Amino acid sequence: MPKSESILDNDIYNDTIIIMARIDDILAQMKQNPNNVRFTDLCKVCETFFGEPRQNASSHRIYKTPWQGDPRINIQNHKGKAKAYQVKQVLLAIEKLEVGHGSKK
Repeated sequence: MPKSESILDNDIYNDTIIIMARIDDILAQMKQNPNNVRFTDLCKVCETFFGEPRQNASSHRIYKTPWQGDPRINIQNHKGKAKAYQVKQVLLAIEKLEVGHGSKK
């Protein structure tokens, strides 16, 4: 294996660890104070657990979930902040995802 290829793999691994550490920090903040979560941070968490949004052209972003029923997470940008009830819905969806389908981390 060429030396540059092994460096790239190491960087991707390290970047993934750093990103997941940041996501863990955001999740902790979301749990501690759902009233003060930046919309961009909530988007990062949703993209980590649910993938790219189905819709993101307006102030709303809609993410698909892997279970039956209402298979979506709908979040809304309100002056740069996420709405507290939507933060709580995302936390519940992540918990359901981890319990029902195993942790993504």
